[in-house]
Amino acid sequence: MTLRLMAVHAHPDDESSKGAATYAYYVDRGTEVMVVSCTSGERGSILNEGLAGRRHAERDMAGLRRHEMEAAQKVVGFEHRWLGYADSGLPEEGEALPVNAFAAIPVEISAEPLVRLIREFKPQVLITYDENGGYPHPDHIRCHEISVRALEAASDASAYPDAGEPWAVSKLYYDRIFSYQRMKAVHDEILADDPDSPLIAKMTEMRSWMEEKPFLATTQVPAGAFFEVRDNALRAHASQVSPDSAFFFWPNELQQKAWPYEDYQLVSSTVSSEMPEADLFAGIEDDDVSV
Repeated sequence: MTLRLMAVHAHPDDESSKGAATYAYYVDRGTEVMVVSCTSGERGSILNEGLAGRRHAERDMAGLRRHEMEAAQKVVGFEHRWLGYADSGLPEEGEALPVNAFAAIPVEISAEPLVRLIREFKPQVLITYDENGGYPHPDHIRCHEISVRALEAASDASAYPDAGEPWAVSKLYYDRIFSYQRMKAVHDEILADDPDSPLIAKMTEMRSWMEEKPFLATTQVPAGAFFEVRDNALRAHASQVSPDSAFFFWPNELQQKAWPYEDYQLVSSTVSSEMPEADLFAGIEDDDVSV
């Protein structure tokens, strides 16, 4: 029996900040995991002032980010594919998207290579972002749009007929890893452990960003044992993450006590499962799984 999970992300490093512990958890259980990066991230800024490869980044950001992606891939152990689109950057309001950028290409065109990958890899589970992209970056929103389009088209023999044999994905999830409830749980654990901790002020600020957002997760993957793998994968994207990044300021031991999960929302499913779930593959029977 072979279980397969596909996660579709906008840029290299997104897979490490949003799901790497989950991917490591499933790889450890023998699941085949494929991460798809829609763009090469060449319009990303250097976010690490101490970057050792600064000259490389200034000369060839896309090339450096490919090396970083390869390093993160080795840390976690997933398969990886590039869709090959150009990073759209983050234009100012009213500013046009760059010519041929990912978010400027019609969805029906940019979805085709993802349809090919779905039909080739045959995942039962696909993870992507919600309709807001997790946050309103044009590439994240387009990532959502092509993921939903490709998932639907992959099972339709009349859609993209030259892109391989049809395959029906059983379950679609949206990433819901960052939530007020998670932040509150960690904040409360810090307060209980050390009321004078300097982390409390930072946690209070982070909670305030998310306080109005509803908790939409249906599924909590118990991936806490792999938080260090997640962090090491994120550190591999050194151009995007500095050593003192907010991603690293709360100890993993504390996170594992307070919220040892990564959270997802089940959006569509062709199988039945009981809510809440603790497994992305819940409800997928032997008959639904290729050998």
